Amino acid sequence: MGRPRPAASEAPRLILASASPRRLALLQQVGIEPHALLPADVDETPERAELPRVLAARLAATKAEAAAALSDARGETGPRFILAADTVVSVGRRILPKCETQDEAEACLRLLSGRAHRVYTGVTLLTPRGARRHRLVETRVRFKRLSLLDMDSYLASREWSGKAGGYAIQGFAASFVVRLVGSYSGVVGLPLHETVSLLAGEGFPVQAGWAEPQRL
Repeated sequence: MGRPRPAASEAPRLILASASPRRLALLQQVGIEPHALLPADVDETPERAELPRVLAARLAATKAEAAAALSDARGETGPRFILAADTVVSVGRRILPKCETQDEAEACLRLLSGRAHRVYTGVTLLTPRGARRHRLVETRVRFKRLSLLDMDSYLASREWSGKAGGYAIQGFAASFVVRLVGSYSGVVGLPLHETVSLLAGEGFPVQAGWAEPQRL
């Protein structure tokens, strides 16, 4: 059974199921301020022979459901939207890790140097009426051939820490990108066009924060 329909007088809340400052900043960029952040701790290990695009979609859905369960366990009531996303970087069918060590990051940079790769970002939205909406966005990115100086300098920056594929496109690694086809914001972590379309299609007031504040 789905969740009960919200009363007309109740404004729905938006819960972002993420601790990522990048995803929060992207939402804020388009005037959307989540009412709460509720990161979900889920196992992100790929299943055997799992395709990168399937992993991104599965983890986004899993994070959304986990955040909903946490919200229920806290006894939170009222209409809510729960938004979750996950980003996966791949070369062919090979899924690159979210790098935690310099060795992992160096291996990723060597693999990405001078070649194209794909970035998949899955988005899941749970609505107050119990609907589950999903989007999967694919972006193709090509890196220049990285010199030893490029790699050593980037590794020293530690910008790669915790990043899928060992790089952050919104940072120093932007200088490595020769070509990008798809969603830039999707590579950062949240495809804005698709996310805003999902929210607007389900009745969330995505443009409510756009009005210029009245001056006294």
